[in-house]
This record gives sequence, structure tokens and C-alpha cells, in this order.
Amino acid sequence: MIFQVVAILFVATLVRSTLGFGEALVAVPLLALVIPVKVAAPVAALVSITVAAVVVVQEWRHVQLRSAAWLIASTLAGIPAGLLLLIRVPEPVVKAVLAVVIILFSIQSLRSRDWRLSTDRFAWMFGFVAGVLGGAYGMNGPPLAMYGSMRGWSPGEFRATLQGYFLPASAIGMLGYSAVGLWTASVTRLYLLSLPAVVVAIVIGSRITRRLTPGRFAMAVYAGLVITGSILLIQAITVL
Repeated sequence: MIFQVVAILFVATLVRSTLGFGEALVAVPLLALVIPVKVAAPVAALVSITVAAVVVVQEWRHVQLRSAAWLIASTLAGIPAGLLLLIRVPEPVVKAVLAVVIILFSIQSLRSRDWRLSTDRFAWMFGFVAGVLGGAYGMNGPPLAMYGSMRGWSPGEFRATLQGYFLPASAIGMLGYSAVGLWTASVTRLYLLSLPAVVVAIVIGSRITRRLTPGRFAMAVYAGLVITGSILLIQAITVL
């Protein structure tokens, strides 16, 4: 069981460290196959905090502070709406709509780079949607990745700014797990056992990112979004 947990967290961290997002659809769903969800979620949150902290410390000069501040503030505003969405709207419907939007956006972006935002004027919109999806399903990443790609951030800026967002977001989530008694000795033990593999994945992901040109990095981000959208669509169709 421990080997499976370490392997899953290694792959999830590699994805997150390389692209800046995407581990949410890798870590918790796969961990839930080998350990209880009540253990998997806080373990994944601790790993998320670790990745974000390491990247921010190493690459703090690349963090777009204004963008990160707008995204974090608007996310907090969107969380209550996300909780309401979770109660009122069937999850498969939301996931299907989100999946189609992500896939169409990514395919169009791969075909044309005309969609660009020159300022942070619309950051609140993407942050709010991230808060809604995060509050409902823990899926903050896709709207943030879409915003970063439309802002035309360099690979370093993209990765560092998203981690600047995820660090406080994951820390708040971990405080919530602790408050309801889900931060247990088992969670800490699995996290510590996985930590060496997580650190190695962070190093590998950083090196991969540095070797990618902005164009190839953008293609990797859009490809990651297409995969994310496809997984969400499959999940929605399966439930329906």
C-alpha cells in the first residue's frame, strides 16, 4: 500500500511541478483506490503545500503578485457559491459543462494564440470561477491555467504564480482538515514516507520546465487541459 501511495504522489507532484496544476485529478482519485478518502485528501493537501512552498521559495521573483492577489481574493468570494452549487446542481452536469468549455478553449488556443489578456482586469472572474469549482469539487486548477495562458506568462511566471496561489489555498484547506479531525497520525506518516519521492519529482519537474520553450510549454499546458477536460467528461458521462 505504501509503495502505491508513494508512486501516485510522485506522478501527481511531477505533473504539478512541471505544469503548475493538474495533480488534483491524479492524486486523490488514485489514492482513494488504495487508502480511505478521508486520509487521501489531507495527504494530497500536505503534498500540495510542499510543492507550492518549494517553488515559491525558489522562484519568488517570477510570481506575479498582483495577479495572485486578485485570484486569491476572488477565489475566497467564490467558495460560498461553490458550496451552493454543490447542493443545488447535479455534479455530472457541472462537470460535463466544465469539461466541454475546457476542451473547446484548449483546442482553439492550440489552433490560434489570439486570445490574450494584457492586464489583470478580468483576474477576478477567473478567480471567482476557481473558487466556485474549488468550493464545490476541489477543482481550482483549470480556470487558473486558462487565465495564465491567456495572460501569456512565461513558463517560470506561470508555474510560480500558480504556486503563489495554491500555497495559501492549500494551507487554508489543511487547517479545515485539522479542525474536523482529519489530520491524523496516519496522514502525517504517509506524507513523511512520500516526502523523498515528492522532492525528487519537484526537482525533475523544475528541470523539465526550464528546458521547455514558451511555445512548447504553452502546448503542454493546453494538452494538459484537454486531458483534464476529457477525464471530467468521462466522469460525468459515467455517472449519467
